[in-house]
Amino acid sequence: MANLIAIGIFTGFIFSMVALGYTLVYGVLRLINFAHSEVLTSGAFGSYFVTRVIWGYQPLPVTGVSAVIYVVLGIVVGGVVGALVALLIERVAYRPLRRRHAPKLTFLISAIGASYFLYNFIGKEFGRYQQTLPNAPNNGTAFTVFGAQITTYDLITAVAAIVLLVALDLLVSRTKLGRGIRAVAQDAEAASLMGVNIDWTIASTFAIGGFLGGAAGFLFALLENGLSYQMGFKPALFAFTAAVLGGIGNVRGAMIGGLVLGLAMNVPQYWLQNVWLEEVVGFLVLVLVLLFRPTGILGERLGRSA
Repeated sequence: MANLIAIGIFTGFIFSMVALGYTLVYGVLRLINFAHSEVLTSGAFGSYFVTRVIWGYQPLPVTGVSAVIYVVLGIVVGGVVGALVALLIERVAYRPLRRRHAPKLTFLISAIGASYFLYNFIGKEFGRYQQTLPNAPNNGTAFTVFGAQITTYDLITAVAAIVLLVALDLLVSRTKLGRGIRAVAQDAEAASLMGVNIDWTIASTFAIGGFLGGAAGFLFALLENGLSYQMGFKPALFAFTAAVLGGIGNVRGAMIGGLVLGLAMNVPQYWLQNVWLEEVVGFLVLVLVLLFRPTGILGERLGRSA
């Protein structure tokens, strides 16, 4: 049971990071970025190639400073690549339509087209097969915490995810950019009259969500000990579920929703003992929450949160 709880927490952190990309964009534009799964994949591949150049195919030390440097570097590179891809999506697939005041359905089609293009572009350039991390840390030194077997990389991953989530919450609630994001989410026209640069704020929102999504892509590749051009679909789908579960458009709701979903998908395996049922249980939790609380666990909009 303890191991399943630990796995659920680590998985939940990843869901939360990806879910924040969905919830930030929805909070500002009232639209879902359906190309966010490819942001995750792009971040994973970016960190994969950079870390491979630095460490090659030699096994990485599983403890000490080297392990910390490896994870931090992977998170930063994956985050930067994810932010750049998200900015590209915003510039190409969203901004032209927004300036023409296009219908909401047009944005949806444009996002799906961007997702399909990136999906096939990554597959064509990097291969349509599973790639194993050459310096995989899965054989790291394990130690016991409350009965759960945890490796050094698990601990580093959890700490990194917590730092990023807390940093985002502080950014949205305490900084000038955060106030601009919340203002645009609440009333874009009024925010513009008050001097907020709408284009820059929306682009920043995509970049922040893309950074978290790309960093989560690297962490997910570590968790799965591999990556492929298809890797973004399932975690992005679950992350979208987590965003809705916590309250779409709510930053803290996305964090809570990710952790709840991660635990809901893993802990029941203690009794069910069928891995494929984790997805069924995860979506069942979502259905039950939406039946009894349609706005999600917290249910606040980004413009009114924090």
